[in-house]
Amino acid sequence: MTLEEVARRAKVSPATVSRVLNGTGRVKDVARARVLKAVQELDYHPNIHARTLARGRSRTLGLIVSNLRNPFFLDIFQALEADAHEKGFEVMVANTDYRPEQLLTHVRLMEGRRVAGLAVIVSEMEPTLVAGLSQGRTPVVFYDVGAPAHHCAKIRTDYARGTRRVVEYLHSIGHRRLAFVGHHTALAPLHVREDAFVEAVRDRCGDEGRSAVVAAEDSPSGGLQATRQLFASGYQPTAIVCVNDFMAIGVSKALREMGLAVARDVSIVGCDNISLSDFASPPLTTINIPREKIGHLVSEALMPDGEVSPLWGRETVIDPDLIIRDSTGPPPDARR
Repeated sequence: MTLEEVARRAKVSPATVSRVLNGTGRVKDVARARVLKAVQELDYHPNIHARTLARGRSRTLGLIVSNLRNPFFLDIFQALEADAHEKGFEVMVANTDYRPEQLLTHVRLMEGRRVAGLAVIVSEMEPTLVAGLSQGRTPVVFYDVGAPAHHCAKIRTDYARGTRRVVEYLHSIGHRRLAFVGHHTALAPLHVREDAFVEAVRDRCGDEGRSAVVAAEDSPSGGLQATRQLFASGYQPTAIVCVNDFMAIGVSKALREMGLAVARDVSIVGCDNISLSDFASPPLTTINIPREKIGHLVSEALMPDGEVSPLWGRETVIDPDLIIRDSTGPPPDARR
């Protein structure tokens, strides 16, 4: 099935069919209706790859994430995809599972497909890869890694500041024995949060403060495993700060299995404010990271209204908010 056959069925020119399918130029409503009817009757599917080669430019964006199972990344994808569809673009997604070698493979794949723009929302970035992407011609957005350049934008969340706010809040309601549950802490963007936690406990709690750090995979089961490991070591925190809500769900389950009540016996704080956090039992206190805003910023950088995006060559820093819900409360000894 070809575009010319659709044009013959709709009794219009091939150029008119092209304008209707691509959403470009002016087409009378009557002609547009005939084209869409012909497309449906003939079950026509345009060859996007061939069309891209003919135009010399792509209508596909690339998105590479570290863990698509984590709703944080999924929310960013959904916001980007909605914006892309409004402008006639598609989004191709790849998952690295935090493996640098997989990241390199996906970047090469995206480049081979001649994507119109690439968003790299990962923690496992290699400096040489950052340099290569920054020097290319494809618009790029980095999140928490990389550096802005003439056609590259960087979006960064101030996780260190958010983590300090959590520790300050927990200290204010009486907590002195705290723990941090993380994952892939050897990766720089994630290690920043662990460092911020340890420093904040030391600075805020002083000599009476105690802290511990454990890590497992980025999943609810990882949170459960890390919590079991923590208590098996003999350390008994009154509050657990989690690198994200995804792991906090597992931490909550582990506490219940040990006969401990969330908030009453051990407080839990997550990060990201994914939709599940408000439906947890009890609802999760968390650091709000505006995933939809991040997705829209990515859109603005990869699909600018003009030739140049105002986000290129600069870093956009997001200041996260602390949302207090029912998973936190004073430690048991403070209520006696």
